[in-house]
Amino acid sequence: MRNRMSPRSMVVALMIGTLAVPAFAGDTVGLPAPTEGAEGAFPSQKHFSPYAGRNFPTQVFWGDTHLHTGMSFDAGSFGCRLGPEDAYRFARGEELTSSTGLQVKLSRPLDFLVVADHSDNMGFFPRLFSGDPEMLADPTGKRWYEMVQEGGQQGVAAAVEIIEAFSQGTFPEALASPPGSEAYRSAWEETIDAAEKYNDPGRFTAFIGYEWTSNTGGNNLHRVVIYRGDGDEARVTEPYTTLQPAGSDNPRDLWRWMASYHERTGGRLLAIAHNGNLSNGIMFPIVDSFTGQSLDRVYAETRMKWEPLYEATQIKGDGEAHPLLSPDDEFADYETWDQGNLDLSVKKVDEMLQYEYARTALQIGLQLERELGVNPYKFGMIGSTDSHTALATAEEENFFGKHSGTEPGPARYKHPMAETANGRYESWDMVGSGLAAVWARENTREAIFDAMMRKETYATTGPRMMVRFFGGWEFEEADAQSRLPGQIGYTKGVPMGGDLRNAPDGMAPSFLVAALKDPFSGNLDRIQIVKGWVDSAGERHEKVYDVAWSGDRSPGADGKLSPVGNTVDVANATWTNTIGAPELITVWRDPDFDADMPAVYYARVLEIPTPRWTAYEAQRFGITLPPEAEMVTQERAYTSPIWYTP
Repeated sequence: MRNRMSPRSMVVALMIGTLAVPAFAGDTVGLPAPTEGAEGAFPSQKHFSPYAGRNFPTQVFWGDTHLHTGMSFDAGSFGCRLGPEDAYRFARGEELTSSTGLQVKLSRPLDFLVVADHSDNMGFFPRLFSGDPEMLADPTGKRWYEMVQEGGQQGVAAAVEIIEAFSQGTFPEALASPPGSEAYRSAWEETIDAAEKYNDPGRFTAFIGYEWTSNTGGNNLHRVVIYRGDGDEARVTEPYTTLQPAGSDNPRDLWRWMASYHERTGGRLLAIAHNGNLSNGIMFPIVDSFTGQSLDRVYAETRMKWEPLYEATQIKGDGEAHPLLSPDDEFADYETWDQGNLDLSVKKVDEMLQYEYARTALQIGLQLERELGVNPYKFGMIGSTDSHTALATAEEENFFGKHSGTEPGPARYKHPMAETANGRYESWDMVGSGLAAVWARENTREAIFDAMMRKETYATTGPRMMVRFFGGWEFEEADAQSRLPGQIGYTKGVPMGGDLRNAPDGMAPSFLVAALKDPFSGNLDRIQIVKGWVDSAGERHEKVYDVAWSGDRSPGADGKLSPVGNTVDVANATWTNTIGAPELITVWRDPDFDADMPAVYYARVLEIPTPRWTAYEAQRFGITLPPEAEMVTQERAYTSPIWYTP
């Protein structure tokens, strides 16, 4: 498939021809109200301007929904001395001094940010760092204080100890900062105040949020909770924690708390599940790990209601696919972290993997829908950093690491990102990822939140490529020639996050997909559509289709497309855009469609190879990294899926 539009026309098309807004059946708590149909989006009144009168999304907004500051108990211990206000200032485009004294600035501002400090022990670190007498009276508190004051790798070691203690249930009660305490309330007020101060509707969105940190036994079940409303709503109650008896590490209890918050305040919340690759097989279960019982319909309905999105890529590894689960996909082994759980207290076994990765989880959701009547894993895709530096740096050439102990420097590679008695994560394994892309009507809390609920979102590993993905029954090849593919997609189909039903006799679904390169990054290699389905026997299947690509390549006898090539000069950390394409667009119809089988489709967009952050590190500091450190990356985007239900 060759390019079908000029770069200029594609820019216009992607910017002004926009995605559909799917309609929901009924006004459900936690979901936006039903959206007008095409008649409302395109009024009968005719205008000379083809853009007048539209009320659907026309812009993609870029953000990070998962960023930590020194307010988080682990980030502060790691060395972060920046707070929520600093995080918002940086995301808005200001130049800051990092916690290690380096000047840092984004190449381009973000459009929105969620400061998601841990709700558990919020306020702990400011007390520890200031030498609170009550903390120093505890032997463990005194030792942690001394390690943090020494800083450097001792600070990192203190942070690892604190995380291990929290994960294994050995955190000293005397050091805890629970909800209701003065320290906790003060920290939550500071978090809210920062978001209120820097929220600028129409220009920059500062969401109020936090991270609920279920990590029992080291198995990561974290969720980021995002508020739609303002500080007055958020102040009514303090965040939910895992600390018993008031809190819980069970996601069901978090969802109950979210429902209670809505009933109490009228405010709306959503949760984003993330980092399934460190859950050791419990992020997308078929058996509830807390009860040992098979999932029920209530679980499925509640999870679908409150968790519309999944964080498919971040610093601690990519969560789209795993090579063991997708052996026929040559791109499945991208930045794979599969040693064990978060603190490496339990090593990974192959059986766990299917319950950790987005692609397989989407298929499991189809299986569960056959049994329960509801799909609990009907999620959209986003990326975010999970940085603990207060700096949302997902760019390879501007990567400030997971935490302040891994900020740039000639010796960064010599120190592990984290080390426990059970193993270590090397610094070069950190991933320069990712970002959340949201198609919304305007840059406000309300519009971006509602778009997240609709799943009009996609994930990237850092670049800001623009991606469109529509599904329907009537798309034809000529639609890819249109100057307004978004308008065609909206009127003839549904956007990413939508549903297809009632297949016309003898027809297969068709998909309109378009991608435009990030002007600061590499050209595009290809667009793929990933399909998952469940057959009549209830067995899972998947297939990856190359649907549009750059150059004169043709699939071989095995159906595979040859690699795009590689222009990376590792020694100089450069590349050239002499291969690949600035934009790709096509219409693709499923050649293997069976109307009786439920299916799920999403698009994956691949860039040409470019230098990884480790290559920039080596070039700038004149160092040689270990041979196991990857030096080249192939950045990508994952759209939210479109589901077909018979």
